[in-house]
Amino acid sequence: MPAAADHGPGPLGGVTVLDLSTVGPAARCTRLLADYGAAVVKVGPVPGTGAPGTTPPRHAYAAGRGTRRVCLDLRRPEGRDAFLDLAERADVVVESFRPGVVARLGIAYDDVRARNPGIVYVSTSGYGQDGERAAWAGHDLDYLAVGGYLAMSEPLDDGRPPLPGATVADSAAGGMQAALAVCAALVGRAGSGEGAYLDVAVAEGVLWLMSLALEEQLAGAGAPRPGHDVLSGRYACYGTYTAADGRHLAVAAIEPKFFANLCAALGCEEWVEKQYDDDSQDALRAALAAAFGRRTRDEWTAQLASADTCVAPVLAVEEVAADGAFAERGAFVEAREPGGRPFHQLAPVLAGMPRPLPPVEVPGPGTDSESLLVAAGYPPARVGELRAAGVLA
Repeated sequence: MPAAADHGPGPLGGVTVLDLSTVGPAARCTRLLADYGAAVVKVGPVPGTGAPGTTPPRHAYAAGRGTRRVCLDLRRPEGRDAFLDLAERADVVVESFRPGVVARLGIAYDDVRARNPGIVYVSTSGYGQDGERAAWAGHDLDYLAVGGYLAMSEPLDDGRPPLPGATVADSAAGGMQAALAVCAALVGRAGSGEGAYLDVAVAEGVLWLMSLALEEQLAGAGAPRPGHDVLSGRYACYGTYTAADGRHLAVAAIEPKFFANLCAALGCEEWVEKQYDDDSQDALRAALAAAFGRRTRDEWTAQLASADTCVAPVLAVEEVAADGAFAERGAFVEAREPGGRPFHQLAPVLAGMPRPLPPVEVPGPGTDSESLLVAAGYPPARVGELRAAGVLA
């Protein structure tokens, strides 16, 4: 049943993952696992059955790069049994239903473990499978809210927390947490032979992202707020500034040596000794703002970025996509659907992920249901019967 990745096996070569998700943290998790070489099989509903779910754009989640797809009606006994037959030969199952749904469908951890004791079964949810928030519906913004992330973001003029510019909870607090947990469970299984059940709560992943502030609070060392310390805007040496062309620069000159270099380059040497003087921050911030306002963003970048000042340009998404430094590192790759036009996508960019050779072939709109079930031991005639009955597509 494994799906051959088009960029070599990678460190997770030989690991088969069944993915019951379409979007969100679970899909982020399996995207990571696929790019590390796992054979990911996306398990979706038969079209027209059940409530319509969220369907991501074709280009999202790397357009399904390195994955295969099967559609099953899990509400019918034949569909459930087909899933369990696939799970019997898998290493990992990832699901993102509301708590309790997989039990009602008959595909929960205990159901799969009865067929495959070594299974690593991952349930991703916003708040965990139990507890007073378990039944809460939510998305990325909600998890950032309850985990303290939004309250530590610099507020808008009217005092409201700003919307984050990325799905931080889904991708880092959820997807990366789940992928890391899967890898740890697989290592544990290699020694014990035992599988694992992983209850991935995205909101608890946000707690880990917020650990510096939370540990300060829990230790009784302070009550963190925006502007509380150097990382949250208390000091002028760590912030964003506007250049003459209206574009922006990020300044993170925390260490005195970097701040001294910055002040020398900006002609603000008189402020070097005031870096952490609380009474001088408004004036220092104004002086830095005035200096940055004398040249364009790219002019300052050319002078400062490589001069040990901890200054970088704030790039728009379209600038990132065209960035030569990222391209030189192989961050982008050409891809195409069978018979379709080429397009570009983000390459596997995390450490240890094999980089594919372009063009990367991504799956088309069809499914691999027949070949996957035949590989699981189903006679082709039986697959045809299930298709005719609407159990699979």
